[in-house]
Amino acid sequence: MRIIAGAAKKRRILSVSKKSGVRPISARIRQSLFDILRPWVPGSRFLDLYAGTGAVGLEALSRGASRVVFAEFDPRCLKVIEKNLSRMGFQDRARTYRTDVLQELRWLRMQEGESFDLIFFGPPYVDARKRPLRLVGPTLEQVARADLLSATGWAVAQHHAKEGCSAEGWVLFRQQRYGDSRLSFFRRVPGDLRKVGHGA
Repeated sequence: MRIIAGAAKKRRILSVSKKSGVRPISARIRQSLFDILRPWVPGSRFLDLYAGTGAVGLEALSRGASRVVFAEFDPRCLKVIEKNLSRMGFQDRARTYRTDVLQELRWLRMQEGESFDLIFFGPPYVDARKRPLRLVGPTLEQVARADLLSATGWAVAQHHAKEGCSAEGWVLFRQQRYGDSRLSFFRRVPGDLRKVGHGA
């Protein structure tokens, strides 16, 4: 797995063992994602939730994002992300946090001090027993409650093609399908950057 474009183009991305259960984003989907996001990545504040190997956030840094935050629960993944940041010289524009994305995230908004322009999340499709998890809606709810996305920002989810994805206060405005996976693009409903994010 390698960086596709930008300052670190063709640099190899260290990964975790396949036994860890982490499902890295494919190069095809990552290429398509950044083809769509290309005009908005340079100078952006980018949040990579369920970061896994960190490939998406690293690609954003390579393409000129001003800051990327990686949120991941598995400490093995966080160690690999930090190694990749060091190898590529991106430490000064990045931060890693160990967290369960489905728990309260307001602390992240307070810690970072600003919202994000772009948020990507690719949660696991299934649990240890291969049962569908359907985490897109719950994740969007957490993002809204914590007020993590800027008023004009986009949230992008990678999920199983059979998973319906919707959440109150969000507009799904674009989808791309790749085999059994989809990328779904969301904006906040205008005027709904409310109360939800501010504890009301």
